[in-house]
Amino acid sequence: MHVHALICFSSRPGQGNPALVIEGAPRDIASRQALARERNTTCVFLDEDTQTAQVDFFYPHMRSPLCLHATLAVAAVLFARPGAPATIAVETALTGQRLELAREGADYFVRLAPQAVPAVDAAPALVATLLAAPGIALPSPPRVASVGSPKLLVEVTDTDALYALAPDLPAIAAWGQKSGVNGIYAWCRRPDGDYEGRNFNHLDPALEDSATGVAAGALSVALGRGLALCQGRATGRDCLIRTRFDGATLLVGGAAQPSDKGRP
Repeated sequence: MHVHALICFSSRPGQGNPALVIEGAPRDIASRQALARERNTTCVFLDEDTQTAQVDFFYPHMRSPLCLHATLAVAAVLFARPGAPATIAVETALTGQRLELAREGADYFVRLAPQAVPAVDAAPALVATLLAAPGIALPSPPRVASVGSPKLLVEVTDTDALYALAPDLPAIAAWGQKSGVNGIYAWCRRPDGDYEGRNFNHLDPALEDSATGVAAGALSVALGRGLALCQGRATGRDCLIRTRFDGATLLVGGAAQPSDKGRP
């Protein structure tokens, strides 16, 4: 088994969201989940014994259909190989979603398409309950969007409101499981024209994502534009996610660099 440790969506050297790319691991789900729990880090298992390489994503507490910061880590591993092509296709293990990987200078991008989403109740009163924020001001109606992992997108007034959130994580998890939605992504508009967000889909507050590429993609779909999205202040890991549209498809990407943390 070979483990690559990387940090992704880095805003500057040494910053970013950690992920482990694991080659040659056992294929059974229980072993993979146990390994992610043991490492307490997002793990993506890279399997190349089929025509199109498969990527299998695990958080410490659950298997995931798609994780874009871990996909960026896979891109960094694959493009580092001698003779790597200009684009590389992989397929997600859980849903069979095809992902096209590209490299642009020091950055990596994943090409995606908007996905259908479930019809859910996202009334402001429900959102306020899930966020444990009675009377919270919502500048726009909450909505669900997806590029492979549906997110409930909730706009808040500003960064002060964003970082004041202390949501009911078990309630969000239970609602998400019932509704077919992978957590809440709270976001706000910044005075500089960029965006900032936080992702709530882990049961443990200490496992809050430093960068959530699928949420950035979902937000781009919801707003109909490419964006620069800052994330990670709450975790002490400043990250930057960039998105842009290319016709009907969306590119989500940023930096990925090796890390010594997480190695065996």
